[in-house]
Amino acid sequence: MQGIWYLNEHSLFLRFGVALLIGILVGMQREYSFGEPEKEHAAGVRTFALMGLIGCASALASDFLSSPWPLVAVILVLGWFFAVTYFVDAWKGQAGLTTEVSALITFLIGALVYWGKIKLGVALGVTTTVLLSVKPEMHRFVQRITRDDLYAALKFAVITAIVLPVLPNRNFGPPPFDVFNPFVIWLLVVFISGINFVGYILIQILGAQKGMGLTGFLGGIASSTAVTLGISQQSRREQGLARPFAMALLIAWTVMFARIIVIVAVLNRDLAVLLRGPLIIPVFVGAAYAFFLFALHRSEHTPEMKIKNPFELWPAITFGAMFTLILFAAQAAQIYFGNSGIYLTSFVTGLANADAITLSLAELSHSASGGIAPATAATAVVFATLANTLLKGVFVFVIGSPELKRTILPGFLFLAGSVVIAVFLT
Repeated sequence: MQGIWYLNEHSLFLRFGVALLIGILVGMQREYSFGEPEKEHAAGVRTFALMGLIGCASALASDFLSSPWPLVAVILVLGWFFAVTYFVDAWKGQAGLTTEVSALITFLIGALVYWGKIKLGVALGVTTTVLLSVKPEMHRFVQRITRDDLYAALKFAVITAIVLPVLPNRNFGPPPFDVFNPFVIWLLVVFISGINFVGYILIQILGAQKGMGLTGFLGGIASSTAVTLGISQQSRREQGLARPFAMALLIAWTVMFARIIVIVAVLNRDLAVLLRGPLIIPVFVGAAYAFFLFALHRSEHTPEMKIKNPFELWPAITFGAMFTLILFAAQAAQIYFGNSGIYLTSFVTGLANADAITLSLAELSHSASGGIAPATAATAVVFATLANTLLKGVFVFVIGSPELKRTILPGFLFLAGSVVIAVFLT
């Protein structure tokens, strides 16, 4: 702790003011959640504001006396009070600890703010308020998840927190094929799996019934190929919904290009700069045609779209193996066949998975690796997105209903044409 002699009056007033505002913010949320403003509650906006001030003041007292006991004493008193309140509420059949825990957090935030952790205190205050406010959405999400979803989350935690830290972070293999780095490869597997998992969670929280546009957007984050297959199959069962289905598909396909830009920007900024201009064209083209379909038929009822959890352990391992093979194939193609070998490899592998080849090229074209030139990698990434777009178009025209095919054909041609233009711009 820092002594109060290091704090001038202005600094003290600032810290107490921040603690007060955080308490008011959390207290307003709690009082609003009660739903009865005229009724007196155990802890409302005034109580939470005082909790923030008490936390700040008790930390100051401990600092002044150079002893932790003033702060500990206040915590013990508050703990005793919260325990009594809980037992009284439980006796009345109203058991719950949310308000008491929120008050304790507000008290501790006040202490943190006094100790100079103002940014952390504000972040914790906002996070606490958000968590308290999204109670309905969180309960709805819990009701939506299945046992398989829970197992998928645990598997994702295993590959992230247990497998990743123990992998060696160095390259293996004979030069110039020393591109196998277990840590980097698994980190990219975690990265892509995390994006898919977050997209699936957002779908579960927000629901797909809010519109096919939302389904296309969130489904595109999770897996645009899976969305394409699902909507194409559903279009045969649901007649008269070709426009919303086509709109969802165009949005999902468009999100794939934006997703590629984001992925590359995280891993290789130089490559992202080269891709940003060309890939923004299909983003605008796809979004424009999707908006056109939305304007044509905004009032149609949209059925529930079921999307399976995209994360399983075996597919994650398969993705890692695919990524490793693509690394070696791309490096070999560059050495023995030049740029044309890279382009052919990218197109073929892009049919199966655009993410894997994109990650491989981002890794091989990194300035530190001295492998593939960034300009060559940028063109190869666009080739991969073109192949993936064409394959999803084939899925629609083979599986989809005739009405869906007619509706999406112009948008598909515009989108594929914009990707061809992007190839020449890289």
